[in-house]
Amino acid sequence: MDELTEFPRETLEVLRQPIEDRNITITRVSGSVNYPANFMLVGAMNPCKCGYYKDPEKSCTCALHDVKKYQSKLSGPLLDRIDMILEIPRETIDIVMEDGSSEDSTVIKSRVLDARAIQQKRYVGTDIISNTQLQAKNIAQYVHIDEQGEQFLKQSARQLNLSPRVVHRIMKLARTIADME
Repeated sequence: MDELTEFPRETLEVLRQPIEDRNITITRVSGSVNYPANFMLVGAMNPCKCGYYKDPEKSCTCALHDVKKYQSKLSGPLLDRIDMILEIPRETIDIVMEDGSSEDSTVIKSRVLDARAIQQKRYVGTDIISNTQLQAKNIAQYVHIDEQGEQFLKQSARQLNLSPRVVHRIMKLARTIADME
């Protein structure tokens, strides 16, 4: 979903349950129907209306309260359901024009397939196919964190006031990163 904050807030909010439950329920007078909705939401947005908030090269023309209003179209509960949020600064022209040494897509694809194979083997005999499907009740069984990592996660959760849902998403994402490695 490009320009995520341009969608009406009500439209964005109805995504919360399908993201969480991987299921969409449509209810009408005549009854209800459930549809599976296992999807990956990828969204992009500018940091503000003019697009230059925090840009090191061009000044933002938005008032701070307008920036906050623009960004607040994404509610805390919706953000809690998104696994990764990345702030990607605008690249300089030198980097854009550089003959980059980026990783080849076939290499990335191979690593992803290897990680999926690891997950399939891990979850054999269960209804789980990938790390993202782990429920809170079985995260501890499949996501093992050493003492130093656990202390770091607890400290981060306290300092950043992270919800339990976000902590679980961090743990599942960490499991996936470990599988990729």
